[in-house]
Amino acid sequence: MHVRVRYAPSPTGLQHIGGIRTALFNYFFARARGGSFILRIEDTDRERYDQAALQDIYDTFDWLGIGWDEGPDVGGPHAPYFQSQRLELYRRCAEQLIERDLAYYAYDTPEELAAMREAQGHKGGGYDRRGRNYTAEQIADFEARGIAPVVRFKGPLDGETVFEDMILGRVSKKNRDITPDPVLLKSDGYPTYHLANVVDDHQMQISHILRAQEWIPSAPLHVRLYEAFGWQPPVFCHLPMVMGKDGQKLSKRHGSTSVIEFRRQGYLPEALINYVALLGWAYDDKREFFTTQDLERLFDAARINKAPAVFDYRKLEWFNGVYIRNKSDDELEALMTPILMQAGIVSDPMSEGERSILRGALPLIRERMKYLTEAPELVRFLFTDQLQYKPEELIPKKMDAAGTVELLRVARELVNGFEQRSDEENEERFRARAEELGTKMGNLMMPLRIAVTGSRVSPPLFGSMRLIGEQRVHQRIDTVLQLLQSQGGTDE
Repeated sequence: MHVRVRYAPSPTGLQHIGGIRTALFNYFFARARGGSFILRIEDTDRERYDQAALQDIYDTFDWLGIGWDEGPDVGGPHAPYFQSQRLELYRRCAEQLIERDLAYYAYDTPEELAAMREAQGHKGGGYDRRGRNYTAEQIADFEARGIAPVVRFKGPLDGETVFEDMILGRVSKKNRDITPDPVLLKSDGYPTYHLANVVDDHQMQISHILRAQEWIPSAPLHVRLYEAFGWQPPVFCHLPMVMGKDGQKLSKRHGSTSVIEFRRQGYLPEALINYVALLGWAYDDKREFFTTQDLERLFDAARINKAPAVFDYRKLEWFNGVYIRNKSDDELEALMTPILMQAGIVSDPMSEGERSILRGALPLIRERMKYLTEAPELVRFLFTDQLQYKPEELIPKKMDAAGTVELLRVARELVNGFEQRSDEENEERFRARAEELGTKMGNLMMPLRIAVTGSRVSPPLFGSMRLIGEQRVHQRIDTVLQLLQSQGGTDE
């Protein structure tokens, strides 16, 4: 069997983690089996259709580096790949079922349907199949009143529907419990999901359907439709749900869920792909890191877990940090540069002087970065002398402004000639002086760190000072000394 799988998003909202996981599993399944991956846009919900959401589909997969073999933008032998452009096909298929007495026109008005639901109360039994028994006179009256009909599926009332799922095994459902006579074709000529999904999967020769387990209740109905048309159903594979740590379906209340949000926060596409691929799938019980090429080769649907997958934001953060640290200097510079330009830290285009500072900073900040978006605050102090100081942060615990001034003056002397010494020699120089003064080394270093970088937390201090230069370091220390003296520090 030549594997043909599809990802069929609806352009009504941004691409989210659950949908991307489904797309990646389809993509890797196809690549590992030498098959084809198809993008189909299910845009029949015209009220919620959003052009920006359609563009987000293209932008998301372009950023992830995932492409399709057939789709709206690349074409293919089963075009068109927009469902809204296939309406005539759905109409013909619906008429075929009517001709076989497996579907019928239903002329129920919205008021009648509302009254029916009210009569059912909380039991909610669904459509009562009244449309199966319309007389010719009733139909003529409906048409005379200009009521446009829908087409409803005439499902069996007894027996059961059974199908095999690659993950779940045998799944069965009594036919009387399947949605009663669901609408296949709406009065405006647009298909419902059930009809369009089945027709397109058959016409596009889809061999396997990998989708979330939330679609399991619809699967028996789809099987009945395949049988009604006389078509062989694809192989079903219902994927485990993606949940938050509270056991509920992943949603915005847990944190970011749309891919564009993760992208804006500074995640790398390869980190996101790697982590998402492990949501419900594992190669073995040890290996965690996979390139896209690894997954294209190793992915095996037999290793998909039945149980729900839990999305761990901290684990994804850790993955992202590892991938950032593994970037070469050239790669990391290319990733950081547009972020720094947008933040106004470097010019556009970047000058050679700015590039030299950035290249020198990379070894200092690489180990500290968990997100690309942390770069501006990590390196800002290297590119500007306009730093903001808070006097209360400059003064170590159990010390006052006057004492801090004295220590900072000592630090200023120790800084002299630091560029001619190694970092280890400079550190030992400060440690020895702190012992002589009978104070903690942190009391000596912390005010210096804030004076040089503007922050208690920064990249390695001596490496940072080398990039700034001794003259600018002295200027920053003098600025802080003046500030502390205005807060009660001695001028002597």
